[in-house]
Amino acid sequence: MSITPVNPQPFVNDLTGQEVYVKLKWGLELKGILKSVDAYMNFQILDCEEWNDGTFKGKLGEVLVRCNNVLYIKAADQSASMSD
Repeated sequence: MSITPVNPQPFVNDLTGQEVYVKLKWGLELKGILKSVDAYMNFQILDCEEWNDGTFKGKLGEVLVRCNNVLYIKAADQSASMSD
């Protein structure tokens, strides 16, 4: 299996307006609509939900995630689950 490196800024900019999953360094997972991203890779997420180990914990609304807390971000699709 080969992995192709991706430039993160254009990748994240392409996710703007889409539903995304954001996994934080300590294991917490967020799901919501990526509204914006700045030059430092801070994320503004709308309709955000909190998940932990695949279990829904509650709705958070609009959140700002500081870049140094993010482990990864990925586009949500119909077949993906929060425990991936």
